[in-house]
Amino acid sequence: MAGRDVLLDQRFMSLALTLGRRGLGNTWPNPAVGAVVVRRDGNEPVVVGRGWTQPGGRPHAETEALRRAGAAARGATLYATLEPCSHHGKTPPCTDAIIAAGIARVVSAIEDPNALAGRGHALLRASGIVVDVGVGAAEARRAHAGHIRSICDNRPHVTLKLAVSADGKAGLVGRKPTAITGEASGRRVHLIRAMNDAILIGIGTALADDPQLTCRLPGMAARSPVRVVLDAALRLPVTSALARGARVTPVWIMAGESAPTEAEAVLAALGVKVFRLPAHGSKFDMMAVARRLAELGITRLMVEGGPTVAAAFLAADLVDEAVLLRGPNPIGPDGIDALETMPLSALTASPLLRSRGIEPAGEDTIEIFERT
Repeated sequence: MAGRDVLLDQRFMSLALTLGRRGLGNTWPNPAVGAVVVRRDGNEPVVVGRGWTQPGGRPHAETEALRRAGAAARGATLYATLEPCSHHGKTPPCTDAIIAAGIARVVSAIEDPNALAGRGHALLRASGIVVDVGVGAAEARRAHAGHIRSICDNRPHVTLKLAVSADGKAGLVGRKPTAITGEASGRRVHLIRAMNDAILIGIGTALADDPQLTCRLPGMAARSPVRVVLDAALRLPVTSALARGARVTPVWIMAGESAPTEAEAVLAALGVKVFRLPAHGSKFDMMAVARRLAELGITRLMVEGGPTVAAAFLAADLVDEAVLLRGPNPIGPDGIDALETMPLSALTASPLLRSRGIEPAGEDTIEIFERT
């Protein structure tokens, strides 16, 4: 398939992006790429190979698509949501596989910011392959936000989830949990969990709610993210749902340097991993937390903690995306403010975040914000 047809390019890149999203939350530390091999069958373009990055990051999407295409890849066009890699890691370069398969043209949505991987287009062009870049770029930057953020800023892409009542409260007086949103919002939250590498809460939420933090959509338990708890003094009970389930779905605790080693040993025996960072009393530097998680391979982080943790991530300018779920009922003046130390407008009216619109979810509404 030679030549350029803008509408066809958009159509097949859209398919590649859809395929790539299957891997979100499941391929870290690698990006979740989608790829499609297309050739002409007479006058009609035909998809002869599809691929997406497999769990753990290997095989890569391009090699999967080429494997499925087989001999039909010769003379065809490969669509990829990210520049094909050009370096030897745990797998050979995708550029080698593309050249060997006889691909005539490569269409990439965006270039790779990773200097090690970012020579792919040049190598392909040097081999006589036509390369076009930029189709579906805006959507690809969203899909690969975790990869881009980890390479450029040494931290994960952070999505903050907040559930608030009609009067902007996050809970009852005394920090007692209460249902704020309904089942439709709950399903959306579980889907977002599945699309992130890790989910983070503070020890206050862990003690008050005893949450599972898993993805409980039908058939998607295995897509549950790593569960991260900010617990400076290692107070997480061994009887908690998190500790008891650590061997099934990983639990990582960010503990203070002076936290008791005895508590660490007991939790470690249950499968909990403890990482130590400097803490000021019960508080951490959130940037240090984010960068430690990036070092551990996390590229997409969902923050689902209480008002204190949410406010801390906002104050540190670490929120790249926010999901605001509003329930239909008020809690009243004695309820806990959604951000506790700052007004909700610190999120909704932030000059650093813009709304992508509001949509209904049962009786609730969901508003998505993204970094400008």
